[in-house]
Amino acid sequence: MDDGSALVPDLLQRIAARRFRVGIIGLGYVGLPLALAAAKAGFSVLGFDINAARVSELNAGRPGLAHIPQAELEAALAADRFAATADLARLDEPDALIICVPTPLTRHREPDLGYITRTTEAIAERLRPGQLVVLESTTWPGTTQEVVKPILERTGLISGRDIFLAFSPEREDPGNASFDTASIPKVVGGDGEKALHLATALYGAFVVETVPVSSTAVAEAVKLTENIFRSVNIALVNELKQIYAAMGIDVWEVIEAAKTKPFGFMPFYPGPGLGGHCIPIDPFYLSWKAREYDIPARFIELAGEINTAMPRLVVEALARALDERLGRGLTGARILVLGAAYKKNVDDMRESPALRLMELLEQRGASVEYHDPHVPVIPPTREHAALAGRTSQPLTPEALAATDAVLVATDHDGVDYALIAAQARLILDTRNVFARKGVAMDGVVKA
Repeated sequence: MDDGSALVPDLLQRIAARRFRVGIIGLGYVGLPLALAAAKAGFSVLGFDINAARVSELNAGRPGLAHIPQAELEAALAADRFAATADLARLDEPDALIICVPTPLTRHREPDLGYITRTTEAIAERLRPGQLVVLESTTWPGTTQEVVKPILERTGLISGRDIFLAFSPEREDPGNASFDTASIPKVVGGDGEKALHLATALYGAFVVETVPVSSTAVAEAVKLTENIFRSVNIALVNELKQIYAAMGIDVWEVIEAAKTKPFGFMPFYPGPGLGGHCIPIDPFYLSWKAREYDIPARFIELAGEINTAMPRLVVEALARALDERLGRGLTGARILVLGAAYKKNVDDMRESPALRLMELLEQRGASVEYHDPHVPVIPPTREHAALAGRTSQPLTPEALAATDAVLVATDHDGVDYALIAAQARLILDTRNVFARKGVAMDGVVKA
């Protein structure tokens, strides 16, 4: 038993028989879909969240996330396969504990692992032999080994012998109609073969495919690589947009034509800035870690500079359009921001560029309102506290006629773009949505 070999066969049998209880720590955009996928596969799932109101909401059958069907949560509750709790003293009950907590940046763009360390310390207080602990939160390569493992082993329980430790990066894409948690392959890295075997067996019971890799650090690097790839390519098209605009060329037309090539090209699209919890934040976890090895992460930093600058460039484009089309400036202008979520058809506000756009416009003296069918009220955020509590305004002919300009920040489906085109005096379209939907208007300016 000293090497943990005696524990593994029993744990594997219990996973196969669904007599293995799963604990999910953090019941947000990552944790809740994961919990429901495990429950649907027959596991008993205990979800942990420090927000007592969130726990009560979930136990009452209300997911609180627009893209999560209420019926899925209700079915898990009715089958007695899911329950939520704020009581961290129950962390010893599950056989596996999967950590799905935020990993933000500090104001100096350095990793903030506070949520991970506090969660791991809470686990350590209740840790028992045989438990599998899996980190899903995106972080720098080495976190599982250098941060999580030492905290757990302070208990005297040894990873690979008494407990088992793994990393499996989350790959959630809220609002994606083609892929959900169960249909996205799961990369898994373990602290040793036993942990890898257990983690792949667990995930393999409720996702379409598992992809084992040689270490937790490799698995951590996979997630960063995926997000850096997107960040760099989005920065590239954002830069191309500026160059082509100066040349009188429509970048969206260029991309549509370029993507007809059946090889060697992948389309990415420009926008008003990056949003979501992953792409604006995760690349800097690697650039921070790269400093330890005296290697400059030039692509990552440059992409960050370009993408971070986009909201200001959009505001400048709106100021020019107001001057050229309406003969006025931003001061005193009435601006309607269309869309507050960071991407279409979801209510996810994390790092949304719409919030930065609203702040910049108001700093320039504009009067700003917003409309978003998925975000009735702007929630509190760390960086945009002054906007919390703002409410979505109805999209009526009267409201549009009283507006100097509509700024399209998010291209939700279901919005009456024809109404906007008929009533708005000026539209700044950062998503090319009017052209894509075939809604023509002389007052549409692309930015």
